[in-house]
Formats: sequence, structure tokens, C-alpha cells
Amino acid sequence: MRSMKHLALLLREVEDQLVVCMRCGMCQSVCPLFAETGRESDVARGKLALLDGLMQEMFKDPAGVSDRLNRCLLCGSCAANCPSGVRVLDIFIKARAILGGYMGLSPLKKLLFRQMLARPALFDRIVEMGSRFQSLFIRSVDDLLGTSCARFQSPLGERHFKALAAVPLHVRTPALNAPAGGSAIRVGVFVGCLVDKVFPEVGEAVLKVLRHHEVGVFMPEGQACCGIPALSSGDLESYRTLVRHNLSKFAPGEFDHLITPCATCTSTIRKIWPLMAGDLSAEERERVRLLSEKTLDVSQFLVDVLHAAPAEEVEETGERRLITYHDPCHLRKSLGVYAQPRSLIRANPRYAFREMAEPDRCCGCGGSFNLQHYELSAAIGRRKRDNIAASGCSEVATGCPACMLQLSDMLSRAGDRVRVRHVVEVYAEALDNNRQC
Repeated sequence: MRSMKHLALLLREVEDQLVVCMRCGMCQSVCPLFAETGRESDVARGKLALLDGLMQEMFKDPAGVSDRLNRCLLCGSCAANCPSGVRVLDIFIKARAILGGYMGLSPLKKLLFRQMLARPALFDRIVEMGSRFQSLFIRSVDDLLGTSCARFQSPLGERHFKALAAVPLHVRTPALNAPAGGSAIRVGVFVGCLVDKVFPEVGEAVLKVLRHHEVGVFMPEGQACCGIPALSSGDLESYRTLVRHNLSKFAPGEFDHLITPCATCTSTIRKIWPLMAGDLSAEERERVRLLSEKTLDVSQFLVDVLHAAPAEEVEETGERRLITYHDPCHLRKSLGVYAQPRSLIRANPRYAFREMAEPDRCCGCGGSFNLQHYELSAAIGRRKRDNIAASGCSEVATGCPACMLQLSDMLSRAGDRVRVRHVVEVYAEALDNNRQC
């Protein structure tokens, strides 16, 4: 009964927010999906028109509404450029939750979210087992990018993907509880699923940088997913389970800031957790509020709090590597974080930074969008790949593990010899020779 009341509340909130849209069409000019398809139903204005009167549409054709609503990257380009300030992502997230609650989940989604993702210990064991046997089903295709492809016919199709890490971060470093050092600052570290299970070297770079700056670290064992995969698929039950699990791990009083190297996790904890906290208890809502206010992207923390600065200008030589940067949508569009990652790159004197064209254009990943609409995802991604290649850089950095997956796929399939890295790895590399950045 409580869940139905919550869904009814979400429906009223969606209907109240829809009236702000003037149907001006500004979203058409910035939507990466509309640029590929030219379909009105693929742009925010078309989806908002569809949702106007959602209750009636939901009864008439719930599957059709859901299909059209899920053809969205949730990149936030429309919201960031909306002259009326329509909170498009908030509306879409709530609408998906309403439809998921009304229609129920498919058996596959119930298995993935409720039986696996919402049970962190079991999920970890399954992924660890998968990493041990994955060589039977995949083969390496690019040593520089570390990409692989399927050996046999596979649901993954022609993708070039990153294999699971042989040893995830939660095995390499199960937990940390170190007091603040010379910085007098202590942070909580929210690792995120992709960093833990695919890019543990990114997590190790974060810990290395924090040690260098004498920052105390609280990294509890048994962290769970931030919940956005479940929520964006309309599974409020699994989402709430994951939020509550993480609330039990991260007491706000244990640290000064909560940092994460995942743009999506940062945006989710800062914005989505408070947005979707209505069905939590008053005590849980307060903890969500406190954690949200303390949450920072790792580059934002290093630059804005620790004041990590660019290295002094040095004469450009052939030894300096050219590097460019891709803005993750959840950092630049949702959180306004864009100068800080570039500062971290410039803090490494081994690199010469060169801006690519359209650095903040979506790479086309979109989480589950990549799985459900890969051809569209790849078409959008190829434009990003073309911009990277045109920059002439040998490396591209970003602040989102999901973007790293998409960039690696697009560059690998195109045969480009361009390395993909996280900005914190670039910054950590500058510390190898004890350079003060």
C-alpha cells in the first residue's frame, strides 16, 4: 500500500512538472539521439507530450509508453539547455518508476536486479566467478585499449568490450579506515561497480593520490551499486534496497567528504538519492541529505578542496604526449564539473592538453541504452570517436567508467591507437617521480 501511495505521489509530481515545458523545441538542437533519428518521439519535447496525461496513456498502452520513454540516453543535454528550466531527467526517472511499478518487471530484470544486483555479496561472487572463466568465451583484440570481443555468437554482438578484472578492487583492498593525516581531511570513498569490477586500477589511483595528499580514507567493505541501473529500469524496490544498504555502510559523521571516481555514481548520490527519497523513513531521508551534500567527484575534490594545481608551464617537446578530454554528461551537464578534470590533466607535465571538438557531446553509452539500442549507441559514439581522432591525440581521458567503456569500444572497432584513461590515473602518474603538483 505504501508503494502504491508513493507511485501516486510521483505521478502528481510528474504532472506538476510537465506544465513548465513550452514545447519550444530547443531540445531538438542538442539531443544526440534526435540527431541520429530525426524522430520527434526521441526528443525530450516529444516524450514530455507523451507523458502529459500519463495516467490515461498508461492504461491504454503501457508497453508503448515504456518503450518510447526508454529510448533515451538520460544524458541531460535537454535539461542543461532548456530555456524554461524543465527538470527533464527528474521527470523521466519518475515516469520510469511509475511505469515499472504499474507494469511490473520482466523475469530477466527481476533476476538481474533483485536476485543479483540488490544482493551485493552474491553479486560480487558471481562476477568473480565470471572473471575466472571469461577467457573461454572472449578473445583479446587490442592490447593498447585492453578490449576483447566474443569468441562465439553472443548477445554482445560486435562490441569491443573491456573484460572483467582478474582481481577486483574489493579483493585487492577489501576495506580502509585510516585517520586524517597532514591534510586534516578524511574522506569516504564510494567505489562504484565498474571501477571495482572492470577498472580497479582507477580505484588504486584514487587511493594513491589520497595517500600522497595525506588524506584519511574510510572505505567500508561490502559496498553496493548506487542504484541507478535498477531505478532507470523502473525497479524502485531494488533501488531502495541498494540505497538502504549503502546508507548502512556510510555514516555521514565518519568523514568530511564522500568522493567517487564515477561520474554517474556522483550524480546519482548528489541528485537522484534526494529526488527519490520520498518513500524512505525520516531518519533515512536525513542521512541521504547529509551524504548528498558531502558527495564530490574525485577531480572536484582534488582541485576545489585540496587545490591540486597545474604544473608550471614547460617547453613543449616531442616527448610530451598529446591528450584530450571527454566530458561525461553526468559531470558537466548534471553537476557543472568541467574545469577540474582539465586542471588535473594539466597537473601532469608529461602531457600537452589539446581540446577536441564538441568535448561535452554525449558519447552514446547511456547505461542500459547501450544494451537495448546498440546500433544507435554506436552511431552516436562514432561521432565522438571522429572528434577524438581529429584531435591528433594519442590518449583521451574522462571521468566516467561507463564512458571509458564506450570510448574503448568505438576506438578499438575503428582501429585507432588511442589510449583511454581516467583523469585520476593521469594525475596519479604525475606523482611517480615525486613531483609536487
